[in-house]
Amino acid sequence: MTWDGEQRARVGLAMACAGTADLKLARLVATEGAEAVWMSLLTGDRDSRWGIRARKVDLDMVEARTEVLGLQHLVPSDPRWPTGLNDLDHVEVSEMGGAPWGLWVAGDPDLASSCAASVAVVGSRAATHYGEWAAAEIAAGLAAHRHDRMVSRATVVSGGAYGIDAAAHRGALAVGGPTVAVLAGGLDDLYPKGNAGLLRQVRQHGSIVSELAPGTSPTRVAFLARNRLIAGMTACTVIVEAARRSGARNTVAWARALGRVLAAVPGPINSDRSLTPHQLIRDQEAVLVADAEQVRELLSPLVEPPLPGVEAPARELDEMPTRLLEVREALRRRGGTPVDEVVARTGLGVAECLDRLGELEDWGWVRLLPDGSWGLRRPSGH
Repeated sequence: MTWDGEQRARVGLAMACAGTADLKLARLVATEGAEAVWMSLLTGDRDSRWGIRARKVDLDMVEARTEVLGLQHLVPSDPRWPTGLNDLDHVEVSEMGGAPWGLWVAGDPDLASSCAASVAVVGSRAATHYGEWAAAEIAAGLAAHRHDRMVSRATVVSGGAYGIDAAAHRGALAVGGPTVAVLAGGLDDLYPKGNAGLLRQVRQHGSIVSELAPGTSPTRVAFLARNRLIAGMTACTVIVEAARRSGARNTVAWARALGRVLAAVPGPINSDRSLTPHQLIRDQEAVLVADAEQVRELLSPLVEPPLPGVEAPARELDEMPTRLLEVREALRRRGGTPVDEVVARTGLGVAECLDRLGELEDWGWVRLLPDGSWGLRRPSGH
């Protein structure tokens, strides 16, 4: 299929910008359109940084190369586009931002479907055996098909790197589940080379994705830009292991900026790779999770269904103010929910959460449990 003007312009921008996630240019495209901005780079100031690069782009060669490699190129108007990426136009991290101009995809190109229910599992490249085990177990639990009850698979998204990323992809593949690897270089030369075999498996059973054209080598900036895609494509980011200076912290920053659910797996207290997860949990920025089921609880609607064949009666819950309803729905269906978990799920402050929980207690819809957590309850007569 021949690329139209919009797609050619976006490919040109992707090649000229080379994965820099330039926020100013993204905002310009949002107001003027990709074709107009691309033409201005080709015909405008010949000494500008992007103009010099734009005039070196051979779009016909890139289109032919994309076809020869069996890749698909998606743009935001494509129904297969993962719409969560569009949220990147409204956030900024370290002066970077903006949705990608497009995506090259190998494997299943329908990212809209595969990312509709998806979780990012990220962490240290220099992972411990414990970290790799935890990442693989959580990924397998999320990606597995459950025959015992109606639980849909979640697509596991990661960056294809050594350590936690590779363990997460392997965990999903081990149960025949879907997984997506987002790379920081062109899909014609898989990086890191030591994971090339794994990435080919990911392509066969899921997708490998890059905003960079074939022939583009990874750079440090491109890795940081790649992290925003992992956070944007998914509803939740789970960080398994990360030292204080780990690159996974950048993915966490994007997830927080996007308002995504953030979860962290605790580790040994004597391991430097536990520093970031423990700090996020301690600062109430991430919810502690120990398995896939706890991750699912963060994503699932927490409203009890009516009994089969019984029509649910009209209840006070239907008349409850939205500000209270969102707090009630942040509680687990069974057992207690700590206040810090409610804070993480709702994005509210601790004081405001406690105020709303107190109101809900007055309504008779929640109760304070002996351990200090909050549980759901149904008022008498309902």
